[in-house]
Amino acid sequence: HGLFQVTDHIYQIRGFDLSVMSIIQTDTGYIVIDPLVTPRTAEAGMTLVYQHLGRKPIIAVIYTHTHIDHWGGVKGVISPEEVQSGQVKIIAPQHFMEHAISENVIAGNVMSRRASYMYGNLLPKNPTGQVGAGLGQTTSADIPTLIPPTDYITHTGQTMLIDGLEIEFQLTPGTEAPAEMNFIFPQYRVLCMAENASHNMHNLYTLRGAQVRNPQVWAHYLDEAITLFEGRYDVIFSSHHWPTSGEEACLSYLKKQRDMYKYIHDETMRLANQGYTLLEIPEIVESELPAELFNVWYNRGYYGTVSHNVKAVYQHYLGFFDGNPANLHPLPPQEAGQKYVAFMGGAENLLTKAREAFDQGEYRWVAQVVNHLVFADPENSAARDLQADALEQLGYQAESGPWRNFYLSAAKELRDGVIDLGAPKTASPDVIKAMSLDMFFDLLAVRLVGPKAAGKKLVLNAQFTDTAEQYLLVVENCVLNYAKGKQAADADATLTMTRAALNEIVLGEATLAEKTAVGEAQITGNPAKLMEFFQLLDTFEFWFNIVTP
Repeated sequence: HGLFQVTDHIYQIRGFDLSVMSIIQTDTGYIVIDPLVTPRTAEAGMTLVYQHLGRKPIIAVIYTHTHIDHWGGVKGVISPEEVQSGQVKIIAPQHFMEHAISENVIAGNVMSRRASYMYGNLLPKNPTGQVGAGLGQTTSADIPTLIPPTDYITHTGQTMLIDGLEIEFQLTPGTEAPAEMNFIFPQYRVLCMAENASHNMHNLYTLRGAQVRNPQVWAHYLDEAITLFEGRYDVIFSSHHWPTSGEEACLSYLKKQRDMYKYIHDETMRLANQGYTLLEIPEIVESELPAELFNVWYNRGYYGTVSHNVKAVYQHYLGFFDGNPANLHPLPPQEAGQKYVAFMGGAENLLTKAREAFDQGEYRWVAQVVNHLVFADPENSAARDLQADALEQLGYQAESGPWRNFYLSAAKELRDGVIDLGAPKTASPDVIKAMSLDMFFDLLAVRLVGPKAAGKKLVLNAQFTDTAEQYLLVVENCVLNYAKGKQAADADATLTMTRAALNEIVLGEATLAEKTAVGEAQITGNPAKLMEFFQLLDTFEFWFNIVTP
């Protein structure tokens, strides 16, 4: 890890975080591209830059796309005051704020819990534990920050002149992120591919959980980049890994990244149209991979894999159901597990056969079959230990960082149980402040416990004095609906407060009762109805079981 030179005027901080921070020298200062996950790593990176390249002002920050490892450390390199004064521009693709915030709102708790598996957060850092994430080292442990962009890129071909340096942009929505962009520095003959091209096969589906990505769209924008920037660059760098140099090597790299995603898409759907299913297609595709595409280092599955990317393509077009009605309404794992164990002659008989399979190296099968016993009898320590042994072997054999981390995290949980380390800070203050009220009420609707709301009707007004926003909330038919800009004359209760006060409450810095006591929130009408509404809301435990019932 450290400060690396890409080419004249361009440097990178690598190995400090999951992502790479790039530093571009301008006439009088620096442009910072993608300031890592959290402020401490970004600040440490800039300290190294200042030590070796000299202290100059940061003129601009570029967020290449909406994922948090490309903007969360921004307050480690610049301050909001520098942006507000006009001293520093922040440049991002259009719709950046909407997608940066919304992706993790509705499913934020379960995504974060699964991310602890994906990045091996609880594993020791050693040869039998966490050794990396494939895309980078791992995520840093600090609270992310966010400063909203000042300038948006709205179309391909748009250019900006930043302190004497021209930048030309290519918008690539719906590729690796919902809002993303590539760009070229023509004077330096260097192309930044954001996270659209990296030195591994990326995820079409991320194991932490998210909407799948369309490889057809991804391949299209890589193809467009090849044409758009043809003959205008000698070096490519991205926001992960290391650069590629030389016109021929760069072109081959982009073509093979493009064709890898296109191959996975086209082969998956060719086989699907022949009647093969979600579980069959990955095995076929993996057994026939062409060497010219998949035996190059930058197309290997260190992060994404052929197996789960094929499933992502199938899911995109056809969903979870394979067409076989035997799989349409299967029993849930615990009930099915009990019946499987009984059919296999009981727990001891199952374990005897599973140990024989383990000794034969059939680790996938052992994990699949012993899982039934673990769910049928989660207190069976022999089953948990054998399952952990099998998952560890699968982890040690995995080429993909996330696969290894998932397997080994599951094995640890089977041996040690779920260790409650307290609720982690999954929501940063800057992200909460940037949430629209529509997003906030969408999340409240998800938290409503539907069965508890049966037979109830609640009508509530919400007024936010500092933003001049009003909302009408209605609980009826066991769901929460809301309408922006509306109020009910006959509301059960009206809550008046500032958005700033709401942010403090959401972040746990204050309670509604405290805000009411000091006059920063007012409740008119029937306060009991508002309390009744709050009692209908669920709270999400972070440390839920994953590999046991």
